[in-house]
Amino acid sequence: MIEFDRVTVTYDGATEPAIREVSFTIPEGELALVIGRTGSGKSTLLRTINGLVPHFTGGTLAGRVIVNGRDTREYRPRDLADVVGIVGQDPMAGFVTDTVEDELAYSMESLGIAPDVMRRRVEETLDLLGLADVRDRALTSLSGGQRQRTAIGAALTSHPAVLVLDEPTSALDPQAAEEVLAALQRLVHDLGVTVVMAEHRLERVIQYADRVIEVPGGSAAVTTGLPVDQMVTAPVAPPVVELGRLAGWSPLPLSVRDARRAAVALRSRLTNLAPLRPVAVEGRELAQCKDLVVAYGNTPALRGVSLSIRSGEVVALMGRNGAGKSTLLNALVGLVQPRSGSATAAGADPRRTKPSRLVKVVGLVPQEPADLLYAATVADECAGADSDFRVAPGSCRAVLDRLAPGIDDQLHPRDLSEGQRLCLALAVVLCSAPPLLLLDEPTRGLDYGAKHRLVEILRELALAGHAVVLSTHDVEMVAEVATRVLVLADGELVSDGETATVIAGSPAFAPQVAKILAPLPFLTVGEVASALERAS
Repeated sequence: MIEFDRVTVTYDGATEPAIREVSFTIPEGELALVIGRTGSGKSTLLRTINGLVPHFTGGTLAGRVIVNGRDTREYRPRDLADVVGIVGQDPMAGFVTDTVEDELAYSMESLGIAPDVMRRRVEETLDLLGLADVRDRALTSLSGGQRQRTAIGAALTSHPAVLVLDEPTSALDPQAAEEVLAALQRLVHDLGVTVVMAEHRLERVIQYADRVIEVPGGSAAVTTGLPVDQMVTAPVAPPVVELGRLAGWSPLPLSVRDARRAAVALRSRLTNLAPLRPVAVEGRELAQCKDLVVAYGNTPALRGVSLSIRSGEVVALMGRNGAGKSTLLNALVGLVQPRSGSATAAGADPRRTKPSRLVKVVGLVPQEPADLLYAATVADECAGADSDFRVAPGSCRAVLDRLAPGIDDQLHPRDLSEGQRLCLALAVVLCSAPPLLLLDEPTRGLDYGAKHRLVEILRELALAGHAVVLSTHDVEMVAEVATRVLVLADGELVSDGETATVIAGSPAFAPQVAKILAPLPFLTVGEVASALERAS
């Protein structure tokens, strides 16, 4: 179905190819998982499949990409639209209509599909992806996860033979991600659709993959093989694989079920051991909500939320897509007007505080990192952040190098990968080290290495007396760094407690290690390794 024959892509002005001498074949009806570090060239590889590279992006493509018998050098994206459906990292960038239902119908209208068929497919897709309740909603009013599901649905309705997905579960809560992946499985197994997916959250998808394509970046060769074989040496691997490597299991398990079967001896060794976790040293109150109510028109977003955030805490804000997490963060920086109740940051009402003063006490990295980026180059962006926050020259660049080493100073922020762009936005805010730091989905597009480096920075800030609140669906990061978890449901605060207490017993929010080693109280591979080292 898809054939790469010695494909090399070099963008205009680049000194090195984005991908080099790539050759492999994907048969019909397989799910191929593309893995690699942030910025390694995964998105470039995906975009060659429907001709976006080079017809839209520019640059030079050497070699051939054949999709269903069509050479992408000769067929432009519009000529492949009936064969290839594609969903990019930024759903909003691909939307062309105003409402969910119209967006689902648009690709079929373009292909001239009969109205009665269009109607049936729209209804099927709304049910398949859990979008029926928002069918008439404006796309701009949706949560990030709802937008992602709409983008996937828009690609599905035209029934493509090949479906290309770039980070399809990055903005989805665990339940929604499972539903989307189950739908993709049905397409692959029952309808013979070929799915090519790039994803950093391998813990969600590795067990479904028929093959893994590893894009290492640089001059290293792209490799492909069975998931169990590729995971033995892959530099990016989910916790279930990392635990298998630590315990010396062979073959490596790819699912929680297989790992639990292999973990009998490991659970026995850990029975009388306890994990060591840092304890938050709480200080002064840095944020407070009291009976906070926020609504968008007649749609309630927050219903009487009351909470307090203190220095030294790393607080994870969790819940389904549309539960009100982003609204809560926006209320703490004054971006939304409470209907009743109050939200304060560092003792001040953010709606009545001058922006020049507010940025010194609270920093927000929004879901769309590009909202913070306005300069023409990475170097200018970093220099502007140093100047705006009156920190030492080079401070922002130092944080960026720590999160994502090696980004070219002269690149435009829009030419970065989604993960690199997020790292730049994080560096812009983190370099000022505000007392209260708010992060909205801070791991979208980040590989495991970048996430570990971000965790280290957040821990250092907490130890220095800052408070961090992160809205996230990334349960593995929550297990690594959060000292406390708040769970929102339909705008209400339904749970507030210590991380292990809230997430360990939850089918939706429990990390992989907790599921594998239950009922033992371990949450991460690091905790297991530390306990085994102390016992040896």
